[in-house]
Order: sequence, then C-alpha cells, then structure tokens
Amino acid sequence: MIKKLFGLFAVIFGVLLLTFLLIHLVPGDPIEVMLGESASAADRAELRADLGLDKPLIDQFGSYLNKFAQGDLGNSIHTKMPVIDLIKTRYPATLKLAALSLLIGLVIGIPLGIYAALKANHWQDFVVTIISVRFSAMPAFWLGPMLMLVFAVWLGWLPVSGMESRTSIILPAVTLGFGLSAILTRMTRTSLLEVLNEDFIRTARAKGLSEKTVIARHALRAALLPIITIVGLQMGSLLAGTVITETIFSWDGIGRLLVESIEKRDYPVTQACVLVVALSYVMVNFITDITYARLDPRVRLSHD
Repeated sequence: MIKKLFGLFAVIFGVLLLTFLLIHLVPGDPIEVMLGESASAADRAELRADLGLDKPLIDQFGSYLNKFAQGDLGNSIHTKMPVIDLIKTRYPATLKLAALSLLIGLVIGIPLGIYAALKANHWQDFVVTIISVRFSAMPAFWLGPMLMLVFAVWLGWLPVSGMESRTSIILPAVTLGFGLSAILTRMTRTSLLEVLNEDFIRTARAKGLSEKTVIARHALRAALLPIITIVGLQMGSLLAGTVITETIFSWDGIGRLLVESIEKRDYPVTQACVLVVALSYVMVNFITDITYARLDPRVRLSHD
C-alpha cells in the first residue's frame, strides 16, 4: 500500500505537469475568446496580466502547484467562480451516471457470461458471443445517437437530452452500460470456463453435490476474482470516459464541463477536470487492488 501511495503521488504530479503543458500548447488564446477580436491591444495586455498569463510557463506552473498544495484549484477565467465549486456541482452527476452504467453492465453482463459458459460450444453460446462482440464494437458516439433516435425521437418514451426529468439518465446510462456488459460477458464466460476445468470442481462433483451448488458455491466464487479487477478498471474507465456521452446527451457532469472549458480555453477548469478524472481512475484501481488482495490469499503471498 505504501508503494502504491507513492505511485499515486507520482501520477498526480505527472497529470498536473502534462495537463498544464498540453493545455498551453493547444492553439487559441483565452484572452481573445473572452474579449473578442475587436479588443484593443491595451485591454488584452491588461487582462493577460490580471490573469497571470503574461508570466513564463515555469512561473505559472509553480504558482499552480503552490495553490494546489493549499487545496486551491484557482478560479475560472470566464465565470470567476472557484473551480472547486464547479467540480462539486458537476462531479455528483458523473458519479451517478457511472454508477448506474456499472449496475446495468453487471446485471446484463455477468448473467449472460455465466449462461454462455454453461452452454459452451452450443448455439446459445454462439449467439451470446456474437451479441457481446457487436456491442463492444459500438462506440458511444454512434450508439448514443441511435438510442436517442429510436427511444426519444421515434417512440417518444424518454427525453432526448438534459437533466430535467428523472428518466433523462436512462439513455446515457444504457449507452455506457451496454459496452461494459459486452466486456463483462466475455470475461465472465472465459473465467468460468477456466474454473470449471479445475480439480476442486471435479472433487465437488465427485462428492455428489448438485450442479447448481457446484456452480454457485464453488465455480462462480472462484471465477469472480478476475472479474473484480475488470469491474474496477471499467469503473475507472466510466468515470474517465463519460466525456462523449455527457456531451451527446447534455448531461451536466464533469465530462461536459471539461469539453466546455477546453472550448473556452479556461485553463484552471480544464486542469482541475483532468486531475479529478485521473484521480478517480487511480483511486478506483487502488481500491480494486486492495479488494482483490483481500479476496485472494495468493495475491497477498505474492506481495509478501
């Protein structure tokens, strides 16, 4: 855990540095975006000095690190609001969307994977495999508009976009959840098939246990260990990969805030959004590693 914590600090610094450099290399001037092309040179110079953008990059980065160490993410260039307040407003929406997407993926993916493994090499297994491959190949920027077109425009069952209705979360959650369910289906099938060939499964069957008991109490329990890792990684991916989906469905989460800040060249907001996404991904993986080590003694022994 100590090694992973040191690694976490290294990741944070790397994210801060790379994000800062890449943002300042992106073409476009936030001063021009704010004042427009008709602004005078004096007005531009004054605003640039007020925002500290006239200083060398190394000084700007040093100032940013100093504020970050004090828990200050700065203020938005455009709204003048504290960035931390913007994050607190938007991040819960992203967490809510990611959690529901994960739930959809688990409810669909794991049962289908178990069914495919139990029907291995039969036509049912073939059908499930084809469906999972199809869904995993559908990118969010295609699946999202298709779901929107069918269920919102043609059928009128769900809102097209926004967050005004409780049902507004369904389409973006399904968009993300279907892709996750396809991955979990294939992973569950593969993991369960490997476990079914182990000696302890043959021993359980030799004891006269029913097939349901063998699958539920022995095979599935062992097969879920690697699936936990995949779930953790995918949860991190959901938190980091909601940018496109949130933009498509006008979901006011951290991903959409990131896109808006990039368009406006709002450096402090962009840096904070990328940092939050990266930290979310790293922390989820950290928790996943700890959970896996607790469930599988072999991992603890290998670490020791």
